[in-house]
Amino acid sequence: MHMDGKNNLLNSVKVVLVGTTHPGNIGATARAIKNMGILNLALVQPKEFPSDVATFRSKAAKDILENAEVYESLKDAVSKCELVVGTSARDRTIPWPVLSPREAAEEMHKSSLNGEVAIVFGREDRGLTNEELGMCNLHVHIPSDPEYSSLNLSQAVQILAYEIRLAYLKENERNEDYWDVDLANNEQTERLINHMDELMQEVNFYDSENPRKLLVRVRRFFKRSKIDVMEANIFRGFFATIQKKLK
Repeated sequence: MHMDGKNNLLNSVKVVLVGTTHPGNIGATARAIKNMGILNLALVQPKEFPSDVATFRSKAAKDILENAEVYESLKDAVSKCELVVGTSARDRTIPWPVLSPREAAEEMHKSSLNGEVAIVFGREDRGLTNEELGMCNLHVHIPSDPEYSSLNLSQAVQILAYEIRLAYLKENERNEDYWDVDLANNEQTERLINHMDELMQEVNFYDSENPRKLLVRVRRFFKRSKIDVMEANIFRGFFATIQKKLK
């Protein structure tokens, strides 16, 4: 992460591109985020990178590409993030908190005071999978015209990067909320969810007809709750105590 001595939204946010097919979109994304003062780019299984095409499209943002982090999975890319926002264009069977770009930038600003945040963009042709969207705390939807809703990847990035910059510019005008304990990062929240899954299986709590849907709702609860480290430890300690009593 690029840091200038103190945490702020622009140096705490990480733009994550998942499964990008066209390297030109990676270069255009680098240019788009640097225009808005964002320097952190992460790539999850890009089809072609490094790439001369990406470098050409990046113009004066070649340093963004040189410092880009490449990951094998989205889970690895966001494991240390306290807030993960996924871009979504699809309706879900189970509703999830969906924000406008401006609302998402506001939420990212709040979380950036404590640590790293990520905004995740999916593949050009099909976006993020349901599993990938399930790793995100919140979803953001760009309200484009339904008659022609398709946006180029770098255009979508530019819209979110612009809103993030607006939120950053307003940060000195607000009275900021603070929290007494660090928020749990993505990895810690995933461990908590898995622990609860284990416990529910041990006590045969699952709905025998549709066990996975119940777990999705449990996951949704913990992802939207902005649980802190101490709260996560309390839950896990409680689960462990129950497991011990069962044995």
